[in-house]
Amino acid sequence: MAGYKINRITSDIKISLSELLREVKDPRVSKLLSIVKVDVSGDLSYATIYVSAIEGFEATVSSVKALKGAAGFLRRELGARLKLRKVPELRFIADDSIEQSANISKIIESFKEDIEDEEN
Repeated sequence: MAGYKINRITSDIKISLSELLREVKDPRVSKLLSIVKVDVSGDLSYATIYVSAIEGFEATVSSVKALKGAAGFLRRELGARLKLRKVPELRFIADDSIEQSANISKIIESFKEDIEDEEN
């Protein structure tokens, strides 16, 4: 399949899944869960979805367990929304990139404060 088609399907899946995550009623799924990255295989058999929660990695792992249980529902809804002939099987992976970026921001802010203190 052409690369542009895979890229378009990948972005469509990311947008639709972001909307669908708000509709999941399982209390284990964090309300502050975001999709970091989506990888779709070349033959549209699998879609790997990397998710991260702002609350921390434990909340992300709990949400991934719940999403694995809801994968069939999410796949069916994706097929209805995107009208794809072949809807990929969804694989959810916990990612801690949001937590890491928050830690990096704190470190940068502390360096800025140290530099300001030295100047004064």
